[in-house]
Amino acid sequence: MPAGEDKQLISVHPSDLKFIFELEKQSFCDLKVVNNTENHVAFKVKTTSPKKYFVRPNTSVLQPGDSCLIRVTLQAQREYPPDMQCKDKFLLQSTIVPPNTDVDDLPADTFNKESSKDIRECKLKVQYISPSAQGNSGDEGSSDSNSTLQQLKEDRDAAVQQTLHLQQEVDLLKRRRQRRNDPGFSFKFAAIVGVIGIIVGLVLNLYLSK
Repeated sequence: MPAGEDKQLISVHPSDLKFIFELEKQSFCDLKVVNNTENHVAFKVKTTSPKKYFVRPNTSVLQPGDSCLIRVTLQAQREYPPDMQCKDKFLLQSTIVPPNTDVDDLPADTFNKESSKDIRECKLKVQYISPSAQGNSGDEGSSDSNSTLQQLKEDRDAAVQQTLHLQQEVDLLKRRRQRRNDPGFSFKFAAIVGVIGIIVGLVLNLYLSK
């Protein structure tokens, strides 16, 4: 929550939105919103550039002490901003609503400042970060990200191997079932066992005779 924005109904972490900026690629930033009151609080996220960003959820109702994760997605851009400076801003409005109020039940003027409701506002700035700067900003954070990515890859590979193993077992069971359904299966099996027994007997006789 930015300095000077005290007595807020909700707190926001982090206080600024930071996006890794790459041409023709989307980027996202997650915001955690926490209800600091014992009341139900509705919030709404607004931005000065609504066509550039995708916010979900942009409106919601938090129960007392509850929290919510907001994902703000920067749409793919075709050109760099001057000096990588971003003038976009976000505004998070909040107000107390009656208990058990659902987001779909919020009146259209819920966040209208001209109404008699007590509406609190929290301003958030936007920062663009180049991929190279992100890589040098913190080795520890990079290490954690790499570790998480490696773990996800290992889990994926393990899931793939398990799926292949299960598929092989299914195919084996199908083949066994087909053989059992073959009318001549028992006779063939008995004949093969008999032949193997004769061969083993001959080998034993030859071995003992020596």
